[in-house]
Amino acid sequence: MIHRLFVRVAAAVAIVGVAMVAGLTPASAHAGSQSYVYLDVFEDSLGGRLEVPITDLATTLELDLEGPDSEVVATLAANKKAISAYFGQHLTIGFGGADRDITFGTPTLFYSDLAEENDNYIVIDFEVDTAGATIPRQIDVKFDPFFDDIEGRDALLLIGNDWEGGVIENSHEVFMRFSADQRTQEVDLGGTSWVKTVTASVKLGADHIRTGPDHILFVLVLVLPSVLIFATVWRPAPSFGGSLWRVTKIVSVFTLAHTITFTLAGLEILPLPPSKFVESVIALSIAAAALHNLRPVLVNREWMIAFAFGLFHGMGFASLVEDLDVSRSTQLWSLLGRNIGIEIGQTLVVLLVFPALFLLRRTRFYLPLFTAGSIAMAVVSVGWLIERLFEVDLRIGSAIDPIVQFPRSFYVIVVLTAIAALVNRREAQKGRLLPVYEPDADVALSPETVDA
Repeated sequence: MIHRLFVRVAAAVAIVGVAMVAGLTPASAHAGSQSYVYLDVFEDSLGGRLEVPITDLATTLELDLEGPDSEVVATLAANKKAISAYFGQHLTIGFGGADRDITFGTPTLFYSDLAEENDNYIVIDFEVDTAGATIPRQIDVKFDPFFDDIEGRDALLLIGNDWEGGVIENSHEVFMRFSADQRTQEVDLGGTSWVKTVTASVKLGADHIRTGPDHILFVLVLVLPSVLIFATVWRPAPSFGGSLWRVTKIVSVFTLAHTITFTLAGLEILPLPPSKFVESVIALSIAAAALHNLRPVLVNREWMIAFAFGLFHGMGFASLVEDLDVSRSTQLWSLLGRNIGIEIGQTLVVLLVFPALFLLRRTRFYLPLFTAGSIAMAVVSVGWLIERLFEVDLRIGSAIDPIVQFPRSFYVIVVLTAIAALVNRREAQKGRLLPVYEPDADVALSPETVDA
């Protein structure tokens, strides 16, 4: 029974993990010779940003944009008027039969967290004067920077955000290309649909878990004791299904809690505390849960910890939708989708990690690893707490991010699960598996009588 359930869960983990890996699209680096315009389309506002090669701008406007970053940024700021005038001539956005005025922000250097990106671009935010009109689904755009100044130049348009069209925080999916022969095009955003909004929001919610190491660590610290039962001391849990169901309920309570505050804050019913306070409590929640593993107070009632701190995690999630210029119905669908995505992300973390923990729970190695892991996560969270309270950089993120980065973390977990299976088998052959906890028996069952 246990082995059959284990195989099914392991197969599900493998299928979901492979699907996620296969579904990843590598982020393509900027070519260095193309300009980019990103449009952010909301209900009654329109804006975005330009990303253009710094060498093309320097050549065309005869600017000295070499040297330390601080000097380049200062030069860009000092020449804001000339740069804005240039792009005002080469970017035109119109709808309703009229071209709209565009206001450009201060240009600055473009930086990327992706190793494959070229950081030789500048970025300029812009806003379109819509005069309070509702943004239509068809927009005329002309974009031709450097086309007449440097041979062989073209440009790309991307829809960065179009919540009602199901596009959220897109950074690499190209919508259309501009060339010297095709400088003006109609951008047809297509129809709106709550299905598109929910689908895009589900992906974004799951992605937030994938890229949020503090939320991942909180889930992990809840999973660690799920394969154990505390009765005076921690003992191996007897059932795969029972243990998985137990941690699933705990994580679901965590989801319920952060859904409450996430939704209330997202609908502006619950005022958000300062982000510094929320992020500090989130860091504190990891330390509290980790220390509870070492010395349980709410014995086998970890769901209470999950619920209490889940309320604050929800406030952290709420910053994702704060101040969005979207309709109430779009906001509701987005909140629903993000909550579903967050739950999917959390569940995937549990399903990936749980099999290895269950295989190790009856070996002599698990309790030392359980203790060391809880202490390590407590130390990391205290480091985050110090960073967030005192606004210092202890480089905790740079140490943790590579560990949880997907898909690398998936491959690591697969290898660790295989190692755990080998260790379990070897300990069973040596007759060294620990007895499981049996509340109704006077004496715990011997290793030989319990299915590993």
